[in-house]
Amino acid sequence: MQVEETSLPGVFILSPKVFGDARGFFMESFNQKAFEEATGCKREFVQDNYSRSRQGVLRGIHYQLEQPQGKLVRVTQGSVWDVAVDLRRHSAHFGQWVGVELSADNNRQLWVPEGFGHAFVVLSETADFLYKTTDYYHPESERCIRFDDPELAIEWPTLPVEIALSEKDQAGSQLSEAEVYE
Repeated sequence: MQVEETSLPGVFILSPKVFGDARGFFMESFNQKAFEEATGCKREFVQDNYSRSRQGVLRGIHYQLEQPQGKLVRVTQGSVWDVAVDLRRHSAHFGQWVGVELSADNNRQLWVPEGFGHAFVVLSETADFLYKTTDYYHPESERCIRFDDPELAIEWPTLPVEIALSEKDQAGSQLSEAEVYE
């Protein structure tokens, strides 16, 4: 596994080794020992999630206050622009973000640690998105910040279709008004 540090300490891009030939390919998509050695993060994953979305669907910026989730995310079909946002108020990087394209072709994964918000937009016709989490879904503590918050100024890619948001994401808070991690 190859690990690339990002501009946000603790957020990593992981590239598993892929073994391919004329028959197809094989890769180890997750190995606890290799993950811990490569990132220095000792975490227990308790839940796997799977979503399929069409082009232009934007999900996020999501996080849970009372049961923060670390997320190891990847795409198995299609491609997305994936974003992690530092929401730890006392962090030197508070409000900063990092984005990376994840696709079935590049097999990259993004580690989004606890204390960060997470969002993605689908670039391809459809995308299958998988993520492992370090804590269970806790709807009572789930929060959302608007993807287009001017203070964050996330550089979303230009798409040939309109952005599609859920009602929850449309009602997201601005960073300046949001409950975040202390």
